[in-house]
Amino acid sequence: MARRALKLASLAAATSGIYLYGNKFLDPNDFGVVRVGRAIATTAVISYDYLTSLRSVPYGSEEYDSLKSQVHLRSAERLRELCCANRGTFIKVGQHLGALDYLLPEEYTRTLKVLHSQAPQSTRQEVEQVIREDLGKEIKELFLSFEDTPLGAASLAQVHKAVLQDGRTVAVKIQHPKVQAQSSKDILLMEVLLLVVKQIFPDFEFMWLVEEAKKNLPLELDFLNEGRNAEKVAHMLRNFDFLKVPRIYWELSTRRVLLMEFMEGGQVNDRAYMERNGIDVNEISRNLGKLYSEMIFVNGFVHCDPHPGNVLVKKCPASGKAHIILLDHGLYQVLSESFRMDYCRLWQALIKADMKRVQKYSRRLGAGDLYPLFACMLTARSWESVNRGIDRSPVSASEDVEIRSNAAAYLPQITQLLNNVPRQMLLLLKTNDLLRGIESALHTRASASSFLNMSRCCIRAVSTYQRSKSHSLYRRVQISLTEGLSLWQINLYELFLWLKGSRLGNWVIALLSWMHHSTY
Repeated sequence: MARRALKLASLAAATSGIYLYGNKFLDPNDFGVVRVGRAIATTAVISYDYLTSLRSVPYGSEEYDSLKSQVHLRSAERLRELCCANRGTFIKVGQHLGALDYLLPEEYTRTLKVLHSQAPQSTRQEVEQVIREDLGKEIKELFLSFEDTPLGAASLAQVHKAVLQDGRTVAVKIQHPKVQAQSSKDILLMEVLLLVVKQIFPDFEFMWLVEEAKKNLPLELDFLNEGRNAEKVAHMLRNFDFLKVPRIYWELSTRRVLLMEFMEGGQVNDRAYMERNGIDVNEISRNLGKLYSEMIFVNGFVHCDPHPGNVLVKKCPASGKAHIILLDHGLYQVLSESFRMDYCRLWQALIKADMKRVQKYSRRLGAGDLYPLFACMLTARSWESVNRGIDRSPVSASEDVEIRSNAAAYLPQITQLLNNVPRQMLLLLKTNDLLRGIESALHTRASASSFLNMSRCCIRAVSTYQRSKSHSLYRRVQISLTEGLSLWQINLYELFLWLKGSRLGNWVIALLSWMHHSTY
């Protein structure tokens, strides 16, 4: 085992050296020897484990499945240890993988989820250094008080509570000092290692992960971009009075320091917190669905990191209303108009169980012959449920287990799909899985109201698009009337569902039933 691992490590090291030597813009000595060696060794050991552990076991047997699960778990634990040791970009990528609940084997997602709570913390000296370099002043000159212990630490930054000289309480987001310098090199290292692994395992198709990191990390490391995103989404969704986005204080913000209004609350997946504070869980789930349906289908500007630490809930003492607080605006996906329309129509087809249109729009989004798998990945439902209608029945425990098992069984096909679909789809799939995780924690998954809100947004989005492309007044009026009728039908159906679930509705149904039987 050690000999083979050494050979793989040597191959990876040699390939890395050749790749870097040929790139005149990078100095290989910029890479920390320990970081690179650790990554190469971990990749070699994981590859060796997969190559040897399953070799003598009949494919598809119970023993094979059991052994494969053990290899997945060992590999996930090694990967987690690598991420924790190398920190920064490695933790960010590990968190991304941990969020893909219904796309990767459960052993990986369950193991890597802990990275959200194991992010590194910068020391007080490092925090002072970043503030001094970016704002030109010491902490005591800027703040009356500054809490040493961060409110939260993430892969790229940490947030401290502070009070400005004028008495305003603020949240100060400070980038880890070494992340900026290491990120591009870490991504390059990952790219080389994944290319090597692909030579050993031809079905291994995870280059999309590196491509996404290349595109998104520079944006996430620019806190001024994050501030602009926060203001844009606050303006875009200003009609939702339950949404709160922290105000940005631009005069004390830079690319590595972001000062914002301090807001606090319970995490959106904390059902017990909501029950203690008199917050309606179903209302929160419904409103979160409204927010994301509006972002995805209507505006095409999507907050793509809704893990529970970034979405808080709080009851306003004055009004008694529950607010959703949206934090961390570094990662957004901008959807092109053509993609957004195809995605709208695909979801309309999925909700209506129109299989011909599911196939048509899945193919248009790059799924090809794997469109049934694509539909299951999008909805996190079995193909049987997709055919029957995803709004017809809730997700059962057995169906959830089936979906998670299929993520392991169809991993090569899933990775092939992820390489074929438009890049815009990748963050949407991650966002879908994070939102499903919240719904599962709140026990509101696959509720009828979430599909009704999606349907409303899809109808509005498609109608707006059709009106923009029509030059005929008659046609625009016709589109508006059709839109109004469709929305009215949804409202009527929602009223029916409310009556069906209410005491009044049950009383009316019982009365009508009694009257019906009385006439015979």
